Order: sequence, then C-alpha cells, then structure tokens
Amino acid sequence: MNEDRLTVFDAAYQMDMYVKTVDGFQGQGDFLSKFGLEIRDQVTFTVAYRTFERFATKDNPALIRPKEGDLVYMPMNNKFFKVMFVEHESVFYQAGALQVYDLKCELFEYSNERFETGVDDVDKHYVDFKTTEINNLEDMFAADPIAKNIFYEEKGNDIIDFTEIDPFSETIFPPSNYFVTADSTKVTADDGGITADTI
Repeated sequence: MNEDRLTVFDAAYQMDMYVKTVDGFQGQGDFLSKFGLEIRDQVTFTVAYRTFERFATKDNPALIRPKEGDLVYMPMNNKFFKVMFVEHESVFYQAGALQVYDLKCELFEYSNERFETGVDDVDKHYVDFKTTEINNLEDMFAADPIAKNIFYEEKGNDIIDFTEIDPFSETIFPPSNYFVTADSTKVTADDGGITADTI
C-alpha cells in the first residue's frame, strides 16, 4: 500500500573515523517546538577510502562505499547518527586520487527500526523505547508514565460522543432550510428530479 518498509540494520563494521566538525555539533541544536524539545545535532565524519575498504568492503564486497541511511555510532556521547549525504570529493584529488569520504550526519531519531547486527551493545541500545508490543493505553502508561494518555482519553469521552450516528456531538440537528436531505430514504442526492439542494 505504498508504505515505507520497516528498516532493518543487519550488519555492523567497526572502523576509525575523524570528526571533522571539531568545534562542536552543527545544525539547529536544541530547541522547543510545538512537538516539545527537539535535538537537531549534525556532525561530519571523515573516513579514508582504504579504511572503509579494509573493514567494510572486505567483509561485504557489494558495499563499495558508505550509503545514505546508514548509522554511525559515536561512543563519546553514546548516540547514533544517520548518514544524510556522502561527499566523495571533499578533498579534491589530493596526490592525484580521491582519498576520503565525508559523511554528513544528523542525530538518529528512533522509530521502531530493527537492529539485528549481532553486536549486543548495538542491538539492545533502543530496547527500552520499543512500542511495537504496546496495544492499549495501560501498556503505554507502563512504558511512559509521564504521558497522561488514560487521563486525556477519559476527559475526551466526556466531551465527544463517538457513535455511528453522530461522532462529534450528543444531539442531531437537521438542516433548518432543507425539506429533504441526502440521507432521506425517499429522495437521495443522486435522484434525477429532486436533489438535496432543492428548497
């Protein structure tokens, strides 16, 4: 149904990378939006061609370069960063050849992606944030006690009547200036002689 397939990370490669943005994180940083606190940190990692080939391409010959959508784990702050763009010409033909990849990354936002890399520290990093097994508000409250989902659900039930007849109010008021409506059992909006707009 044209939905994005669930992302699965099934391989992990350990290699040395250079943090190019040594002055700190780039991007919009931390700010309050209408959705709450958002952290939009960005960072650029640099990895040598030979290093990537030695640790990644050697194990997986189909992986000839870093790909957009891959994740980079930064152990200093215990965070994952998603590769948004791979720049392969950042150092323009130094010594007659391209030497490094620049990985422009943003802080990864977890949304129930599966981690099956075989590395326990990676696979279990987001295990406390999974919501795939939550089926009701009670389970949600157990996972996130700060979110008052049950409270708002009860308050909403006092205001809105979600019935099959009228999902938005308690009383049905027929149109005051219409003799017949589209819901009439005798005359419908598709009738050739009289329509719902006839007065």
